[in-house]
Amino acid sequence: MSGESKKEEFRKYLERSGVIDALTKVLVALYEEPEKPSNALDFIKQYLGAPTSGDVETMKQEKDELVKKNEELGKQLEEMTLKLEELGKAASGGE
Repeated sequence: MSGESKKEEFRKYLERSGVIDALTKVLVALYEEPEKPSNALDFIKQYLGAPTSGDVETMKQEKDELVKKNEELGKQLEEMTLKLEELGKAASGGE
């Protein structure tokens, strides 16, 4: 298969899968932006629905906070379970 035919097959693949149409739309949207964004790549990612680097950092921070909260709640559950067991033993022994 020659280089030209490989290129043509790849172009057809991109066209069939909608990549060319999506890229055209995003580039037109960027072109029509009255105030060009400082980071064109983030604009393209956002337009196509991908999280931007700021979104990823925010999600990582939220995840870390949730992991910490989960650990705290796990400790509280363990403490309450021990207290409940102690109360159950005290109530059984007091009868």
